[in-house]
Amino acid sequence: MDKFFVSEELKDIAEKVQAGERLSFEDGVRLFKSGDLLTIGYLADLIRQRKNGNRAYFIVNRHINHTNICINRCPLCAFGRDPGDRGAYTMTLDEIEARALECRGQGVSEIHIVGGLNDTLDLEYYLEMLRRVRRALPGTIIQGFTAVEVDYLARTNGLSIEKTLELLKAAGLDSLPGGGAEIFAPRVRERICPRKISGDRWLEVHETAHRLGMRTNATMLYGHIETIEERVEHLIRLRELQDRTGGFLAFIPLAFHPKNTGLESLRLAGTTGYEDLKVLAVARLMLDNFDHIKAFWIMIGPKLAQVALSFGVDDLDGTVVEEKIAHDAGAETDQYMPKQKLIKMIRAAGRIPVERDTLYNVRWEGLQ
Repeated sequence: MDKFFVSEELKDIAEKVQAGERLSFEDGVRLFKSGDLLTIGYLADLIRQRKNGNRAYFIVNRHINHTNICINRCPLCAFGRDPGDRGAYTMTLDEIEARALECRGQGVSEIHIVGGLNDTLDLEYYLEMLRRVRRALPGTIIQGFTAVEVDYLARTNGLSIEKTLELLKAAGLDSLPGGGAEIFAPRVRERICPRKISGDRWLEVHETAHRLGMRTNATMLYGHIETIEERVEHLIRLRELQDRTGGFLAFIPLAFHPKNTGLESLRLAGTTGYEDLKVLAVARLMLDNFDHIKAFWIMIGPKLAQVALSFGVDDLDGTVVEEKIAHDAGAETDQYMPKQKLIKMIRAAGRIPVERDTLYNVRWEGLQ
């Protein structure tokens, strides 16, 4: 193993990784159950280097969460509100346009839009939102609306997923984020998000988007009531869809924050740094057909995200600006990361900073 000691426990997996062989469900379970985090990280870093060399990516982006009113009110979520609740809000189209206009001249290459399922908003609200953001920022990629939102718009308007995506795309939508995936296992969804679409439906929405030429992201929410086996099953289902379409850009594990959620009574402790690094590294090893693994600094903190650059991660997300969903659940990170700070973090970790757009086109590449 190139002078790196590998325990007997993981030797056969290490040999598979070095040979470029696909890991099995059983391999994934063993990796999650292993206490040998450094070997797992080392192997994940081998894959990172093969796919991305010494580059570490970031993006200059802006989040817009247009409404927190949501009919689903999932137990996992601290963001959603009922109409009339304290803190409930819905942004007007003028307000959304103003947020977009604020980004002019700031080098923003992505506007990221997600929100609740607000039954007072019709399809035209979403289409006009996209048109206005597109007019305000004609060269900026719009990544918006989770598979859950797309399904909701389709069902409430009597449309197919394909037709809904075609309308959104024609209005300006370029890409779907990965939210709403949570854990695909029905047992888990029944407890943490019983009114949300199924894992099968989430995959169907993304497969349809890929078929229409839209690139998307994938996520997994971990650190609540899921088992290791359910995590691995989730990763393999994503891998299988990627085999069919090649449409996923990146995978983003999302650490669960229990504060202010309907699961807070379970006294979940939240994830540890050890667990966060292991999930990122195992994801890099299992998702051999994904080019990018992202450590979302908003969820795990900038320092751990920086360490993750040596555990298979090649992307730190971006400047973000005004993220609400994780912060309502107790995230204690800032809501904005200046571009120069991201560059400094990446360089300090021994990586080459690369500013990208949503599709991983290079906008700027620094020196190590």
